[in-house]
Amino acid sequence: MALFDWMPEPIGTVLEGDGVVLRAPRAGDYPAWSGLRSRSRDYLQPWEPLWPEDDLSRAAYRRRMIIYAREMELGNAWPFFIFAAGTGDLVGAVTLSNVRRGVADMGTVGYWVGEPFAGHGHATAALRALVAFAFGALNLHRIEAACVPDNLASRRVLEKAGFVHEGMARAYLKINGHWADHLLFGCVNDAADQNDGQTPS
Repeated sequence: MALFDWMPEPIGTVLEGDGVVLRAPRAGDYPAWSGLRSRSRDYLQPWEPLWPEDDLSRAAYRRRMIIYAREMELGNAWPFFIFAAGTGDLVGAVTLSNVRRGVADMGTVGYWVGEPFAGHGHATAALRALVAFAFGALNLHRIEAACVPDNLASRRVLEKAGFVHEGMARAYLKINGHWADHLLFGCVNDAADQNDGQTPS
């Protein structure tokens, strides 16, 4: 039996943006995912947590899929792979995670794009599509993001997608083996705020 045969392919939300299509990761995406991550290792590693030794293995991908499925079922996270609309190539991923309801109604976003596809607007388009989904279908109030100060490309993506720089957190996340300061960004659903407390006509 193949490693993923027992796992059903997720049937979920598909989002479309400017030149990109977002959908939930599938078992069958493993070759494209591992190939892109492998080719982009040196490009991505300075901005990410250290990769486990088996990070690109089928077993590690299977563990990711299990976590994704559980988080989606609980409504805690919405992981998406990013595909180029014209070619269908996997170009990266974007995830809305740590979704909190109640008085917060917020989540945290993270993303990456493989080196061969960097600088073509895929991350910005994907993030805009995710924000529209979060503020629309999910009715969230706020989305947060963070990036290392030296990651100017990531900062530009956030700003172009409507995020506002709100401050800095010291030693916020362990990146590439070291605790790193991060710039903090937020995006607020202003349209929903304007409707709070108003009686429908």
